[in-house]
Amino acid sequence: MKLNNRVAVITGGASGLGEATLRRFVANGVKCSIFDLNDERGNALVTELGDSVIYTKTDVTNEQSVEAAITRTVESFGAIHINCNYAGIGHGEKTVGKENKPHALETYKRVVDINLIGTFNVLRLCAAQMSKQDLIDEDSGRGVILNTASVAGQEGQIGQAAYAATKGALIGSTICLARDLAEHRIRVNTIVPGLIHTPLFDAFPEKVYQSLESSVLNPKRLGKPDEIAHLAQYLVENDYMNGESVRMDGGIRMQAR
Repeated sequence: MKLNNRVAVITGGASGLGEATLRRFVANGVKCSIFDLNDERGNALVTELGDSVIYTKTDVTNEQSVEAAITRTVESFGAIHINCNYAGIGHGEKTVGKENKPHALETYKRVVDINLIGTFNVLRLCAAQMSKQDLIDEDSGRGVILNTASVAGQEGQIGQAAYAATKGALIGSTICLARDLAEHRIRVNTIVPGLIHTPLFDAFPEKVYQSLESSVLNPKRLGKPDEIAHLAQYLVENDYMNGESVRMDGGIRMQAR
């Protein structure tokens, strides 16, 4: 699918990997709709990037909120061809912690609700919109959905039971989603990032940061958000990429801690 003149919904598009993808897509002629909760960053990006971008405050776990954001996207840009799902949260908590305290059930549910159910909520509604649209062409079909997992979905570390469960579920569902949506000519792929240098890492002590860098096989550094965005571009543009979960991690294999 050629990017120029296409329309993309990007959840979590106001920061991090979502923002990097937004910037790359806009530079390649895509009209982008940001679904996020960060009003300040979302509106700032609209001001900076102009008429090719709209921002709608959206709770990905809420059906009505997502439906309203999709309606606004279609009213503004006429269609949805691409859906990139980056919205998610991390959480660290052992299954049984200090003083034999069990993992809080509410925090486990919250991670699942945002990372897994929120992703499915958005993609199912975007797919329903895509299915109503005309074929772009025989190879491009009607649309592309990209979900975001993590290497934790395959090599979850200590304290990542909730987070790893959601990311593993996204990886596991990729081929199923691709099969479900094939009749509608919609492709589905999942990006599986390793350690990517988002603002979260800036708060780490230098010793911890250097340790994380040294754990990467080659090159020995954290990944750049635009490298993930570049992969997103490739997965959209290559019409034969479907049902795949693609790691981008510098060859890292996560240890227990």
